[in-house]
Amino acid sequence: MMLKNANFKDLNQAEITKAMKDVLSESELKIDDMTANVVIQRYMTIRQELLGQANKAKGEEFLEKNKLNDSVQVSGSGLQYKIIIPGSELKPSAQDTVSVYYRGTLIDGTEFDSSMGNAEPVKFPVNAVIPGWSEGIQMIGEGGKIRLYIPSELAYGAQQAGPVIQPNSTLIFDVDLVKIDKAKVEEAPKSK
Repeated sequence: MMLKNANFKDLNQAEITKAMKDVLSESELKIDDMTANVVIQRYMTIRQELLGQANKAKGEEFLEKNKLNDSVQVSGSGLQYKIIIPGSELKPSAQDTVSVYYRGTLIDGTEFDSSMGNAEPVKFPVNAVIPGWSEGIQMIGEGGKIRLYIPSELAYGAQQAGPVIQPNSTLIFDVDLVKIDKAKVEEAPKSK
């Protein structure tokens, strides 16, 4: 299934099939293992770079159009967001832990993760998630809801993240902030 989702349509399938048959039948191979590994690694690197470039362009085009929406705001970092419900005055800081329900999608609507159907919200330290998510969640208070449009550089950048999030993907998150657990401030030791 993973190979099917990888979309290797640019490879010569007849040659791949022949190579697999040669390996399985222990026939003499056209190239040695070391050369094959170098070729495969180079192919995968180039493929990821091209995929990342295409995703970056699609994401930039999406964000350019999206920021024209009157209800969408843009932060100094380039994060786009829409506050649906502002929530209470109590907002999280980067050191806090939040309990949330969330749904993450690609710009084409493909869902890659969701906790919306869970009985209990998910807990995250605010400073332990992708930068765009961390920045955005701090804009609302308890009971708030926000939609985040996260440019790739505030998400996973050029890295693939799991089977669905490709290099340089722009991500969309709907986040419901249920509860904030404020970080405990440690008191400085008292001098004698």
